[in-house]
Amino acid sequence: QLKMKLGTYVLAAILEEVTDAANVHLARMSSDRYAFVYSDAVTDGRRQAGLGLMVHDAWAETDRDASSLSGGETFFASLALALGLAEVVTNSSGGIRIDTLFIDEGFGSLDEDTLGDVMETLDGLRDGGRTIGVVSHVGAMRDRIQAHVHVTKTPTGSAITTTVGQHT
Repeated sequence: QLKMKLGTYVLAAILEEVTDAANVHLARMSSDRYAFVYSDAVTDGRRQAGLGLMVHDAWAETDRDASSLSGGETFFASLALALGLAEVVTNSSGGIRIDTLFIDEGFGSLDEDTLGDVMETLDGLRDGGRTIGVVSHVGAMRDRIQAHVHVTKTPTGSAITTTVGQHT
């Protein structure tokens, strides 16, 4: 009916799995406002049928294109997808876990409540045995993260200092 190639069909099945796993994280980070909605509809040519995602907005009771999300919403939606993908890879690779996750910036676009929700999600991953590396200039994050690596520019190159177990 959708005239999908076999490869597209397999990718669509994986995308459904990633969507389901990502929605657990997205619900937590958005306080149950957003959920990914998998779409196998034929599109306007920008992407193949079967490989579409929309975002359901529970407040507006509507499905919307992901491009309509704000910068902060896009950040935590992308993070949720990355976490969902890591879970699907772990489950389909015989239990080989992706134990380390690095996140570069994006936190500055989050409001205080959403930052708290995102940090709780990351704390839960850390408590589950994962290593989470964060690159950020957001002061509120420094107060919540115990181990820091500080990179300071100097005329002769960068200097690195580390602190563990204390706030800066």
